[in-house]
Amino acid sequence: MKILGLDVGEKTIGVAVSDELGWTAQGIKTIRWTEEFHQVVDELRQIITQHQIKKVVVGHPKNMNGTIGERGKACEDFAGKMEEEFQLPVELWDERLTTMAAERILLSADMSRSKRKKVIDKMAAVMILQSYLDAKS
Repeated sequence: MKILGLDVGEKTIGVAVSDELGWTAQGIKTIRWTEEFHQVVDELRQIITQHQIKKVVVGHPKNMNGTIGERGKACEDFAGKMEEEFQLPVELWDERLTTMAAERILLSADMSRSKRKKVIDKMAAVMILQSYLDAKS
């Protein structure tokens, strides 16, 4: 069963997919948006169809004390719209520190700032999905 992983930010959505066995996550793209769900429906539908997605995992940014802030609520809203639009199970997954971890990995690879900016959200989506897959195996 293939799973779609999403890192939903204010300007971009990092996208990752699992392999058929649910062992590994691969980053596939970053979608630009202005937080209007209708803007990304067609692109998400294409990804879901192309990769035969059966489940969606959306990163859920929580504050370090476990509370849900404005960004977390926006991700909850996005997850609800995904479930309604695509009729797929959607699970929120704690994404605390994934963007910072992705940044550290890219820095350790000596990637320039401009290149990091282009892939950071896709890498964060991979880390969200991979941590979900690891926890569920």
